[in-house]
Amino acid sequence: MANIPSTINDSSQYVKNFFDKYFIHEVTFPSNQIDATVGFFLKRNFDIESARSTAIVLLNQARIDNVNVFELLDTLKSLTDIQLSQIVAQILNSSREKTSLLGYRIEQIENVYEARNILV
Repeated sequence: MANIPSTINDSSQYVKNFFDKYFIHEVTFPSNQIDATVGFFLKRNFDIESARSTAIVLLNQARIDNVNVFELLDTLKSLTDIQLSQIVAQILNSSREKTSLLGYRIEQIENVYEARNILV
């Protein structure tokens, strides 16, 4: 009886196997695409870590949409910093969980003439 392996059904084995294989999927890109994309965001005053993470998300999205990354960067060059921030927020939101989204706030301009008649 000692030579027969134990067949205990462990319900957590499925979960352990799932998370053991969770980070195995590797995504590779050519180094010139990574360098160009990270350099683009560094040039636009992004921090090094945010430039890297944004570049990877942008490269993944370009691969999904079958778009050349260099053409995408050329179109992003013509944008202002505010427009670029809005587009980056939309791209990052598309790759995030739906329970966590990034946003931005636009200041509302008050009409001073009408505001002076309102008592608080």
